Amino acid sequence: MHPKGGHTVKKAYLPPLAVLAVILAFAVWNSLSMSEDTSRWRDQLQCADAQAQAGNWPAATAELVDSYKDWSAHQTYLHIVSEHEAVDDAETMYRRAMAFAAAREPNEFRAELSDLRDQLRLVAERERFTIKNIL
Repeated sequence: MHPKGGHTVKKAYLPPLAVLAVILAFAVWNSLSMSEDTSRWRDQLQCADAQAQAGNWPAATAELVDSYKDWSAHQTYLHIVSEHEAVDDAETMYRRAMAFAAAREPNEFRAELSDLRDQLRLVAERERFTIKNIL
């Protein structure tokens, strides 16, 4: 075999390997980014819940609105990388929670926040870079 022939074969593998490396790097970054974002939103919702428990509805509403604004700023990205149904369900839960906050309905508000935190956990879990999610 000619020495240059073997070298050409090795070069042929480089572009596909580079593409796979980029895809892998994006998958890992997306997983970490999604975990950070959803953890932050869940913490914000926990703060809103604590304020509602204390009877401080203006602060609870403000925490919820801030979380929703943060969430909304990521909508385009979320719709690109996540399942639309999961993102849409979380959006609906945010809106219901805001309605319960406006009505100062503590039981419904807290239940909706709990469901929303679970939904956000699910969104992150679906984007987690694991064998289960790859296969």
